[in-house]
Amino acid sequence: MPRPAYAPPPVRTDHTNAFANHTMRVRVPDTLQRIVDVNPDYPPAIREALLRLRDAISGDAPLPALTLPAPDYEDWMAVLAPHLGETWQATTWFVAETYAYRLILEAVRWWETGRDPFLPIKAEEEQSADLWTMTAEALAANGPDLPPDERLGRLLIGALWGNRMDLSFPWSMAHGTAAAHDDLLVDDSEAIVAHLLAARGPVHLVLDNYGRELAMDLVLADALLDSPGAESVYLHVKFHPGFVSDATAADVWRFLRLAADRPDPVRRLAARLIAAFEAGRLRLVVDPFWNGGRFCWELPERLRALLAPARLVVFKGDLNYRRLVGDAIWPAGRTFADATTGFPAPLAVLRSIKSDASVGLPAALGSLNTADESLDWSRYGLVQSHLDAASC
Repeated sequence: MPRPAYAPPPVRTDHTNAFANHTMRVRVPDTLQRIVDVNPDYPPAIREALLRLRDAISGDAPLPALTLPAPDYEDWMAVLAPHLGETWQATTWFVAETYAYRLILEAVRWWETGRDPFLPIKAEEEQSADLWTMTAEALAANGPDLPPDERLGRLLIGALWGNRMDLSFPWSMAHGTAAAHDDLLVDDSEAIVAHLLAARGPVHLVLDNYGRELAMDLVLADALLDSPGAESVYLHVKFHPGFVSDATAADVWRFLRLAADRPDPVRRLAARLIAAFEAGRLRLVVDPFWNGGRFCWELPERLRALLAPARLVVFKGDLNYRRLVGDAIWPAGRTFADATTGFPAPLAVLRSIKSDASVGLPAALGSLNTADESLDWSRYGLVQSHLDAASC
């Protein structure tokens, strides 16, 4: 999937994009302070490392090189090579933001301890009654008694609005999972469901956030395993913690353990998914690509080979969308298929909008502009697809 020659440049963190600049000046430093606040038992050296990184980013220092030991050193240094000497607020946003979260792991020595710096935030979500009530209601309202097309269509939309439940993005969470009809700017769900029911093969879900979003994704995975033509479902999770609520393999297992102790129907969901895992029909895919600073135009061969036989690959969330479309604001007239040409399998995205990157929006809308304070972009969502395997 080579980068199309007509692809626009990615969003930058300087004055050319207000939201990206605000993210690096304010939001990421605030996240670093939040990590310090919710982990009061971190030793002084770790707290000081986090605060140094906070001040470097907010103060627009140059991007530093990754330090050793680091198992992902070669890949990150290759990504960083064109940007060394640039500053946090005058560089490519996708690289700056993903690298900032990688440096958080360096600061907390995650590779040595395995301690998730965001776990206290995730644990607070686990204790929310809303998490378990929403899961139970989704299961009760979308059971196997529904026709397969209706069930999958409803759960795709449920998984989309579950993406609003991002623990690092309060503007989006404030909208909840209920949505008005005009909140959905593009809706390819009918075509996606028809494709799912007409094809065979594994389905891959590239996950985004833990908590209520993961709950809706697992309800969707459960329905996919029960659908006509079902073979297996692959859940792609983050290689390491990132972006506050990004779902890791440990998060999936913690959710299932907690769900197994809840009343029916949540308990039965956990039992079905664990049984599917034991039978090899549910797989967890842990790959560093999903945490890195590269776009899908550089999808590694190991992932291309894994995804190629897929019936469908579903990307969840804003960051995964940015990775697909080069974190760019595409001009009017370019389609989602244009931006994802060469992807190795039929593709769909379920995205609650949290940044400017966009392609294939309605002509009347043009492109997103998060600097327009008269519009609340965080309420909107996209269900887009590129299902023609011959051109993927």
